[in-house]
Amino acid sequence: MTDTPRLPEGYEISTDTARIDAERVHQWLSTDAYWALGRSREKQDRAIEGSLNFGVHDTLSGEQVAYARVITDRATFAWLCDVYVDPSVRGKGIGTALVAAVREELRPCGLKRIMLATHDAHGVYAKLGFRPLERPDHWMALVQE
Repeated sequence: MTDTPRLPEGYEISTDTARIDAERVHQWLSTDAYWALGRSREKQDRAIEGSLNFGVHDTLSGEQVAYARVITDRATFAWLCDVYVDPSVRGKGIGTALVAAVREELRPCGLKRIMLATHDAHGVYAKLGFRPLERPDHWMALVQE
């Protein structure tokens, strides 16, 4: 397993859902994240309510600068999704540290796998031990449009 990257000084990670800036998260995802463009605020709020949420916050201002959520039973499986870092703080290692924090938070659960899907961030996730599916032909999806 790879080393656990740390957040830059001046930032902290919280799993306290009460600290999530739901309006900001919705704005980020519904307008700038290819996988969630046009997602309604109501749908985003439901997603937050039903998930394990991670926020990265500026320690001085309290402003949220990144987000990730996990759908999990905390026993056998987890789906990491909606990972987003505000453009103003990209390139500082915040996204890598955020995903590492997710990995570490879930480690005690003894999950067999943590899944995710990405179009363009394979390198970020590979640094943290994620790899392509060995047998993608074993996986299926029910897509309901």
